[in-house]
Amino acid sequence: MPKKTIKLEELASLLGGELLGDGNVSVSGIRDIEEAGAGDLAFIMRRKKSPFLLGTKASCVVVPQEIKESPVPIIKCKSPNLAFKKAVELLMPDYLPHPAGVNKHACVSSAARIGKNVSIGANTIIEDGAFVGDNTIIYGNCYIGNESSVGESCVIYPTVTVREKITIGKRVIIHSGSVIGSDGFGYEQTPAGHAKIPQIGDVIIGDDVEIGASVTVDRGKFSHTRIGRGTKIDNLVQIAHNVTIGSNCIIVAQCGISGSVKVGNNVMMGGQVGIADHMEIGDNVLLAAQAAVMKSVPPNTIMWGKPARPLKKAKAIYAIIDKLPEIYAKLKFFEKKFGLPRSIPNTPGFETKDKGNGRN
Repeated sequence: MPKKTIKLEELASLLGGELLGDGNVSVSGIRDIEEAGAGDLAFIMRRKKSPFLLGTKASCVVVPQEIKESPVPIIKCKSPNLAFKKAVELLMPDYLPHPAGVNKHACVSSAARIGKNVSIGANTIIEDGAFVGDNTIIYGNCYIGNESSVGESCVIYPTVTVREKITIGKRVIIHSGSVIGSDGFGYEQTPAGHAKIPQIGDVIIGDDVEIGASVTVDRGKFSHTRIGRGTKIDNLVQIAHNVTIGSNCIIVAQCGISGSVKVGNNVMMGGQVGIADHMEIGDNVLLAAQAAVMKSVPPNTIMWGKPARPLKKAKAIYAIIDKLPEIYAKLKFFEKKFGLPRSIPNTPGFETKDKGNGRN
């Protein structure tokens, strides 16, 4: 496929940026600034990376607006990241190949409904009563279960499983290895062992959601597990049965959301956040990485730590942790000096060399 070439003057206009340099220079590709050569467009996302301009061989670099000069042509943009998105659409519209039409090795039920301009890869199975909307791409080795619906303009990457009676909105992206609609983890303890409880609900995923690789979204026990419009989920996230996640949330890798949790809108979770079952997380909450959420969180709160506490309180607690051996030594000294009962038993690792003055 021939490369698409564009002059910098036109490119700057399309990116909404300010060009400093020769507008007649052309670019036809996008590469990392350290690897770029003639004809390549490169990017600097942050001002602190500006020294890379001195050694680059790129024909042009898109930079933040604060950068004032450069030995090579630059296009100054308010958001280099959004400019990168636009540049890829302009210069590399077909950067990601996908199946064309329905592969002869796909297994599509005659009782399934397939929209216009749909691509389905080899070995993908589409079951009875399933629906696939217009312009959707489903790569190879996927499974779409009975009576499930995949909206228009979705992208389902290889080895994704969408179980039965699942509803997926428009423009949803699901990456490889993810499972939508697996059974919730529900058991009743009996003398004979763990009795499996049926999970007869479903999953509803809103428009413009993106789900990373190897994510599991369990189906509801009675009703729905829901993911709201525009929410973005990173790799290796577990979402248990009956969970409701609001709109425009960000959930980073390795988070675990227990059953029946309700997450509001615009919530952000750092990596490895864990939320106990039946908690409620209000709108605009930020859960820092590895926060262990054991209580419900009101809106507009930043939580940090294990267990998770409001940020100000958590910082105050963590500030004294390193001082605990010294505090412990002083406490022992005064208990002994005044004949007070010992409040803390002897603890290995907290002994002090200087027992006379209670200091480390």
